[in-house]
Amino acid sequence: MNLTAAWEAAVDKGVDESADDFWCTLEDGRPGLLPERDAPLLFAALGRLTSGGDEPAGRAALLTVLGRAYRRHGLLPHHAAVGEALRAAVARQARALWTPPLADAWERAGRRVAEAVRHAADQADDGPAWSPAEVIGHDRPCDTVAILTVRPWRRLPHRPGQAVPVCTPRRPGRWRWLSPANAPRPDGTVELHVRALAAGTVSHTLVHDVRPGELLWLGPPRDAGLSLDQRPRRDLLLVAGGTGLAPLRALVEQVAAAPDGRRVTLVVGVRSFAELYDPIALDRLQRAHDWLAVLPAFSHDPCAEPAEQGDALTIALNHHRPDHDLYVCGPPPMLAGARLRLLAVGVPADRIHLPYAMVP
Repeated sequence: MNLTAAWEAAVDKGVDESADDFWCTLEDGRPGLLPERDAPLLFAALGRLTSGGDEPAGRAALLTVLGRAYRRHGLLPHHAAVGEALRAAVARQARALWTPPLADAWERAGRRVAEAVRHAADQADDGPAWSPAEVIGHDRPCDTVAILTVRPWRRLPHRPGQAVPVCTPRRPGRWRWLSPANAPRPDGTVELHVRALAAGTVSHTLVHDVRPGELLWLGPPRDAGLSLDQRPRRDLLLVAGGTGLAPLRALVEQVAAAPDGRRVTLVVGVRSFAELYDPIALDRLQRAHDWLAVLPAFSHDPCAEPAEQGDALTIALNHHRPDHDLYVCGPPPMLAGARLRLLAVGVPADRIHLPYAMVP
């Protein structure tokens, strides 16, 4: 049975009407359990998860925010009531598709979701599940990349190298991981780098459609394998591919905020000079700090200097020293063989830092 089609039919005219249906049903059975203002986000996240219409990293982001929401509102003892309110709302809103086999399939999926959410809530810490953030800047340095500056209504307690679930109301229920490109700022603003992927409806929306003045939703930050080792304070070799630059630039800003004698080499890999999307900020950092060297790596640019021609990891290894800690972040093809390649040239395993696969 096509659960995704039923879910999309239920929210075809907008999520608010269906979320109102969901909240009213829940409120009738469990008065005061869920604040009405949180119903649309909870409804959209649960419905998206139950319908199965997401890839593993998207499901992990959904479970991160749902785990926090269930913990914050004490929903675990009442999950059956929440699940029944969800099922009833979807059945009413998608009644043209709702058949007994589909109802059975939804119930089975709901049981799997209940177990996953229970586990996520057990793992979650305290705090809000989501917080609105206003888009105050939207720059398009090239056609496929956007740099968004957002101002959270509540300060986001993130650390450099972490990842944050992000959702746009234009794509309700779809949460995606993004890593802030900055260390925490006094004004609380957060910079996000997004590349529009061919099959990425959320990334395409963030790059091409979202405008200043709109709101995004930010979930709780989560460690992603790229946090800075504080001891021992070894020099750093940072290797970025595409928008994998974002968390590594945040690490540079972290070192800049409290210099500790480290030297940092940042290799920025792109296909051609036209895709080097953040040159002004990188140049500003390099000019401000004599311990920082920023090196470009052009994999498909015949006009580049010979020392700059090649993929980012190849260029980085030309500058590797035994006392380096290596941090690598980039698209999946770049990361797929990175660890084995680094181990093969003698880099110790405990010096290699790659982003975790964000899976449930």
